[in-house]
Amino acid sequence: MELSDRDLALVSTLADGLPLVDRPYLAVGHMVGMSEVEVIERIKAMREAGIIRRFGVIVRHHELGFRANAMAVWDIPDAEVAALGARLGDAPEVTLCYRRPRRLPDWPYNLFCMIHGRDRATVEASIRTLISRHGLDVHPHSVLFSIRRFKQTGARYGRRLAAE
Repeated sequence: MELSDRDLALVSTLADGLPLVDRPYLAVGHMVGMSEVEVIERIKAMREAGIIRRFGVIVRHHELGFRANAMAVWDIPDAEVAALGARLGDAPEVTLCYRRPRRLPDWPYNLFCMIHGRDRATVEASIRTLISRHGLDVHPHSVLFSIRRFKQTGARYGRRLAAE
């Protein structure tokens, strides 16, 4: 699929997030010179073509009262990591779960799970529950609590002026 200048303007505009209005695709359409229907159809076509792989929400956890978060990391045998990652990703305690390559010799971990909670004790209890429920006690792991908060944003691509 070849992207037009209008498609690129649409992707660039979507990177800033959807407006918090009753009809966000209509508002985005106004910004990029498309109709609401065209915006929806272009997003659908780009998803089907694999150009847009994920369309999600960024939640500001701290503002919702979740003051503690930790990245629990495990060293899982490669033959087991996909299945275990899928199970952990479905766990209600897990906000985000993904696989990354090990960085030996210093970093042996290949499965990462983000857990948020209202306080540190809640996060620690959630991790103990995951360990027990999924038999993770046999795998080396570490828990890294956040000490600073950074602004999270979606992916950024080359900017173009909308509806030039």
